[in-house]
Amino acid sequence: MTRYLIGIDNGSQSSKVTVFDELGNVVCEGRQALRPYDTPRPGVVEHPQDDLWDSIGEASRRAMAAFPGDPAEIVGVGLCTIRFCRALLLADGTLAGPVLSWMDERVSRPYEHTDPRVRHVTTSSGYLTRRMTGRCTDTAANYAGMWPIDSDTGRWTTDEAEFAEYGIPRELLFETVQPGEILGHLTAEAAAHTGLPVGLPVVATANDKAVEALGCGLSRPDTLLVSLGTYVAGMTTGARNVKDATGFWTNYASRPHAYLYESLGVRRGMWTVSWFRDLLGEEAAQAAAREGLTVEDVLNRGAAAVPAGSDGLMTVLDWLAPTDAPYRKGSILGFDGRQGRFHIYRSILEALALTVYGHGTTMAAELGTRYRQTIVSGGGANSDLIMQIFADVFGIPALRSAVNNAAGLGAAICAAVGLGLRPSFDDAVAAMVRPGAAFAPDPDNHRLYQRLHAVRQDIAARTDPVYRASYQLFG
Repeated sequence: MTRYLIGIDNGSQSSKVTVFDELGNVVCEGRQALRPYDTPRPGVVEHPQDDLWDSIGEASRRAMAAFPGDPAEIVGVGLCTIRFCRALLLADGTLAGPVLSWMDERVSRPYEHTDPRVRHVTTSSGYLTRRMTGRCTDTAANYAGMWPIDSDTGRWTTDEAEFAEYGIPRELLFETVQPGEILGHLTAEAAAHTGLPVGLPVVATANDKAVEALGCGLSRPDTLLVSLGTYVAGMTTGARNVKDATGFWTNYASRPHAYLYESLGVRRGMWTVSWFRDLLGEEAAQAAAREGLTVEDVLNRGAAAVPAGSDGLMTVLDWLAPTDAPYRKGSILGFDGRQGRFHIYRSILEALALTVYGHGTTMAAELGTRYRQTIVSGGGANSDLIMQIFADVFGIPALRSAVNNAAGLGAAICAAVGLGLRPSFDDAVAAMVRPGAAFAPDPDNHRLYQRLHAVRQDIAARTDPVYRASYQLFG
C-alpha cells in the first residue's frame, strides 16, 4: 500500500497543508492566507478571532479535495506552527482571547495572569495540538522565548525562583515532548473541521524556522540556511547548547536535543519586498498580466538588468523597528537621478542579502566555522535574481531547496520518523530531501559587494540621530 504523510505549515502569512509521499514528493497542497493582524494600539499585534485554526481547516479541506488517493493511505500528520506566539486557552481548549503574534510586545515580557477564565498558557503549536487531538501536549522545541523551560532537557525548569520570573503558574502549562513523538490522534471534531481522517496520529515537530531547516536538509556547520520569510535570518546547526553567544542565539532544532544557531535577522524582510510590489498598484499588475507575467516577474527581469550595487542606491531594512530602538525607520539612500523602480527593487534584495551576510559571518566567526555553501529557502528562492544576489554577496554557491514548502516537508519528515516509516532523522532526510538548482558567484560582483558591505556598516549610527529627533514628532 502506498503511504502518504501530511505536513502542516502554519506560517506568519498563510497556512499550508501539503500531502507528501514517502519519498518527499508533493502530491497536492491546500493554502489559505491569514487575515491581517489586529493592531488596536502600539505594541499589540494579534491574530484576529480564531484565524490560525480556521485557516488550517480551510487549507486542509482544499488539500484533501485535491488528493487523488485513498484517504486510508494517509498515515500521519506533522504539525508545524509559527514560533514565539502565546495562546491563552479556556478549559475546553478554545481561545480565551486572540493569539498573540511574535511581534506583540507582551510575548517578550513575563505572563500576567489577569483573566481567571484562562486554564492554559501555551504556544501556537500547543493550541493547535489541543484543537486537533484534545490533549494538552506540545513540542518542547517551540518554547524559545519567555517560557520556564530547561533548554538542556526540554522539560519545565525545577528552579522555582526561575519559574516565578516568567509569571506562568505551573498548572497552566502543557506536557512537553520531543520532535518526532506522537502528540495525540485527530478527534472526530477536528476531522470534521479539516477533512482529514479521524484518528490520524499527529506528530510533534518544532518551531517553524527549525522545521524549515530540517526540510532543507540542513545538517552541517559549514552550511548556512537563509530563510526568506516575513522574518529573514541565517541558520546553521550543531549539538551544543550555546548559552553565552553574543553574535547569534541558540534555538531548538527539529531533532531531539539538537540545536539551531540563528543569526540576527531582518524583521519584515520579504514583507518589504511585497510592500514595494504593492506600491506599484493595479496598473503595474495589469501591464504584467498582458505579458502573461506577475509583477514579481517583471520586477525580477528589470532588476536583473540593473548593475550590482544598484548604481549606489542603498536600502536599510528597518521597516519594523527593533524593540531596543523603537525610533528606527527604514531608509533608501543614494538617489541621484539614475535610478528607477528596478533599482529600488534590486536595492531591497541586495539589502536583504548584505544584512544576512553581515550577521551570518559574525555568527560563523563566533562558532569557529566557515561556510562553503548557502541554501536559500522560502518563496523568494523561486527568483533566479535573488539566488544570484545571495551567491554574489557571500561569494559561495547558493542552492535552492527543491521543495518550495520546506517547513511542510520538515513536518512530514518528523511524521515519518515518529511513525516508524524511517528509522532515523538522518535516514528520513536522505530519502526525502533533494537539492535544487545551484548558483555560482560572480567574482567581480562579489568584490563589489564586499566593498559595499563595508560602506553600509555604519549607516544606522549616522541615521539614528535623525530618526530619534523625528520620532518625537511622528512616533
